[in-house]
Amino acid sequence: MTDFEKVKNYYRHFDEKNRLRNDNSGKLEFLMTMRILEKNLPQVQESEGADRSESSGGVSILDLGGGAGVYSFPLAKKGYKVRLADLSETLLAQANKQKKEDNVQNLISCDQVNATDLSCYKNQSFDVVLLFGPLYHLTEKAEREKCISEVSRVLKKGGKVFASFIPHLSGSIALVQRFCWSPNQVDINTLEECFESGKFKNLSGKGFQEGYYPASEEIENLFSANGFEKIMLRSIRGFGYEKEDVIFKFKNKNVFSKILDLIDSTAEDKSIIEMCGHAMYVGVKK
Repeated sequence: MTDFEKVKNYYRHFDEKNRLRNDNSGKLEFLMTMRILEKNLPQVQESEGADRSESSGGVSILDLGGGAGVYSFPLAKKGYKVRLADLSETLLAQANKQKKEDNVQNLISCDQVNATDLSCYKNQSFDVVLLFGPLYHLTEKAEREKCISEVSRVLKKGGKVFASFIPHLSGSIALVQRFCWSPNQVDINTLEECFESGKFKNLSGKGFQEGYYPASEEIENLFSANGFEKIMLRSIRGFGYEKEDVIFKFKNKNVFSKILDLIDSTAEDKSIIEMCGHAMYVGVKK
C-alpha cells in the first residue's frame, strides 16, 4: 500500500505552496487550471470585498489534496465556500497561517484528511470536489477506488469533480531523466516496474515519493464505475508542456490569449493527453 508517511515527509521539504509560482511551467499549469475551473464551475454572485458565512448558501467546494491552498484561496475570494483538506500537516499549517493573515472567511476549514477516508464529511455535502493531488500518489487500485467512492459519496447529485493525474507515458518517461540525474532514487528495476505497472516507488527519501501513473482510459473507467459521466478529459498544459518559457515571452496580450486558446482547442487530443504532463478529468455525478 501507499506509504503515506513518506508522502507527508516529502511535503515537509518540498515547496508545494510556491510550486505553481516558481517558474513558467508552474505558472502555465495554474493559469490553464483556473481557465478550466472558470469555464466549468457553477457560478456565484461575487460580492466584492466581502466573504460569505457557511450558513449563507452558495456553492460549496471540497479542495481535496489542496496542499497550502493555491486554488482554495482564489476560489474562496471569488465567493465559493471552500473546505481545504490535505494529508500534510506542514501544508495545512501554511494554509491556516495565510487564512488568518488574509482574513479569508470563505475558506471554512483546513482539515487533515486522507483522501481514502472522508468520513468527517456528510453524504452529499459538496457541489464540487477538486482532486488535484491524491491520484498522483495512491499506488494501489483499492486505494484509488476507495478515494473516488468517497468523492462520489460527499458530492451532491449533479455535482462536479475535477481530478488531475499524471498519465502513464508522461510519468514513466520522466523517470528516465531521473534515472540519469538521480540514480539513488531510480534504478533500472524501478524504471521497468513503472513502465509495466504505472507504480513508482522512490528508492531514497529525497524527491517525489510514492507515485502512480495511469493511462487516461483507466481514469475514465474509474470514475464511470463510481457513477460519474465524463464532461471532458484533457491535458492541462497541452502542447505548452515544456514550451512554457517560449509562451511567456509573448508580451502582446492578444497573441498570448490566442496561444492559450489553441492549447485549449487541442488539449483533448489523446496523444497530447498521454505525453504532455499533468492531465485532468472533469465529470458530473449522475
